[in-house]
Amino acid sequence: MKAVSQGSLSSRVVMIHVSCLLALVAGLPPTSAANAADLVIAMPNWPSGQATANILKVGIAKEFGLKAEVKALGTLNAFVGLESGDVDIHPEVWRPNLDDVVEKYVVQKKVVTLSPRGVDAWQGLCATPAAAIDFKSVTDLMDGSRTARFDTDGDGKGELWIGAQTWSSTGIERIRANGYGYAANMTLVEAEEEVAMAAVDAAVATDQPMVFACYAPHYMFDLHKITRLTEPVFDTAKWKIASGEDPLWISKSKASVAWPTAHFNIAYASAFAAKHPDIARFLEKVDFSTEEVTQMSYALEVERQTPSAYAEAWVKTNAARVDGWAKP
Repeated sequence: MKAVSQGSLSSRVVMIHVSCLLALVAGLPPTSAANAADLVIAMPNWPSGQATANILKVGIAKEFGLKAEVKALGTLNAFVGLESGDVDIHPEVWRPNLDDVVEKYVVQKKVVTLSPRGVDAWQGLCATPAAAIDFKSVTDLMDGSRTARFDTDGDGKGELWIGAQTWSSTGIERIRANGYGYAANMTLVEAEEEVAMAAVDAAVATDQPMVFACYAPHYMFDLHKITRLTEPVFDTAKWKIASGEDPLWISKSKASVAWPTAHFNIAYASAFAAKHPDIARFLEKVDFSTEEVTQMSYALEVERQTPSAYAEAWVKTNAARVDGWAKP
């Protein structure tokens, strides 16, 4: 057999690779660039935000023929994306939780715009029926001998879920626990909401006492008889929350009163609005009620509907209403 030189062999290998690559490309579907989305909608990790993100996706496709990508993102990363142009819409910006972020991106930099229509909400602490018998006020949490009833891991200290790690409200709940004093005798648990709500379901089913951070609109109040603990009314003098961009913001903050009145709004990039003023007007007309937001979370968490399937059905059922949002 005739020997093949190293240079000749290398050339043949390259030619084979090139020919194989061309054959593969010929059989491939259109490139990712051709399939790229027209806009990106940030999707938070709580059920109503997931439902809303997908409703906006389906609604925008229906009314404007644009393809949106729904991308799971924490709110802080979403705002960075709204500024850079990597994100166009955030479906549910909670306040006062994100007041410092809103101040930076909306008020000062003016790179993000908030829809004027918001959904009323509240945040606080709640108790299961077994806990509500003896725990009616936040002051009842100050006694370690009493909160030991919430101990589930055998260390003698009760546990209290304060939110998911990525939520801004979780840090504020830790600040409130420090301010009130019950952080000294309770373990503050950070975990995904789905895990916490499963624990609430189990506690109610077995008649066990449990106290946890809560908010509304939320499906839990339709599912169980949950009681909200009473707290001292909101007082600005007792509510000082440092910027979340400061790594020491929790230690520099204080709060020993109830949350102020809450609400959440859709946010969109100001640059996106300049490019698509029709969609910006659409976003500013979206008007979910608190009851609808509760239904969203119930559908996703209790009925186990997927956000995308729920959104398709919701837009179909509310087609005339969605059409109205798109009218000039």
